[in-house]
Amino acid sequence: MPVPQMQSPEREDVDAFISFIELERRLSKYTVRNYRHALNVFFHWLRTEGRWNGKYSSIQRIQVRGYVIESQKKLSRKTVHNHFSALRSFFKYCLTHKKLVSSPFTGIVLPKIEKRLPKFLSEKQMLELLKGPERLLENKALSPFDAARDRCIMELLYGAGLRVSELVSLDYGNIDFNSGVLRIKGKGNKERLCPAGRQAIQCLKDFKTRFVHACGFTEPVLIDEKGKRINVRMVQLRLKKYLALADLPMDLTPHKIRHSYATHLLNGGADLRVVKDLLGHESLSTTQIYTHVTIDKLRKSHKLAHPRA
Repeated sequence: MPVPQMQSPEREDVDAFISFIELERRLSKYTVRNYRHALNVFFHWLRTEGRWNGKYSSIQRIQVRGYVIESQKKLSRKTVHNHFSALRSFFKYCLTHKKLVSSPFTGIVLPKIEKRLPKFLSEKQMLELLKGPERLLENKALSPFDAARDRCIMELLYGAGLRVSELVSLDYGNIDFNSGVLRIKGKGNKERLCPAGRQAIQCLKDFKTRFVHACGFTEPVLIDEKGKRINVRMVQLRLKKYLALADLPMDLTPHKIRHSYATHLLNGGADLRVVKDLLGHESLSTTQIYTHVTIDKLRKSHKLAHPRA
């Protein structure tokens, strides 16, 4: 059910805040969209449930705590944390611009997020998934164009560990075919260099030679048969096709291939800090979740092999 639009004056302040995080903080369009939604929902709740008079200074911590409780009935704990990140940022912005003298979000305790190990594919499962386009092509269930393009999609997701948004925004100017390195603009408009692997680069070369007519600096790499840039939803749907073909869980997303990339790197002996840079993580703690997967594998191996385990 759509949330009613905000009223003035908060609408004007939110618009100014959104411009700030778009233009100055350079947050991704997905983060900007989610921040706006979180603010929209919160102010709607305040006016309908929180008995708010429209002044920021009148918002009490007890109201914010009430919103935390209400939010948990509808949202996951992770989503609650994401929403409150948006709200805290907005009220910090309002403090900076003298809209209020203290934030009602100071000292608010949120429910702890359960730490779940990331889902990932084994190396054998990943190889089966990568074979999908070729198998469908051999059975004449896929056009040569779609098979070549879809192979590029999965080789890039796995070979370079890209986020799906980074994948679809890739232009030919971002690729150094000689070195096999991609220049990726990730979260917060931060750039990083990603080796793509020889298989991915070879797929890109083949696709470019056979099917691409326009490959200028700003031309999209991954396109449909009309030459238009593909979108995130299309990548998700194409992946579902190959998951079914390989008899793999259908809830696996493109991001799980990124998890597989990171896990396989660490299992192969890559340094954690190097993996952090390759993934484009700001903090090492974000990358460390993958070490739990590696440690779990070591523990199981120890239990199976050691007489005193």
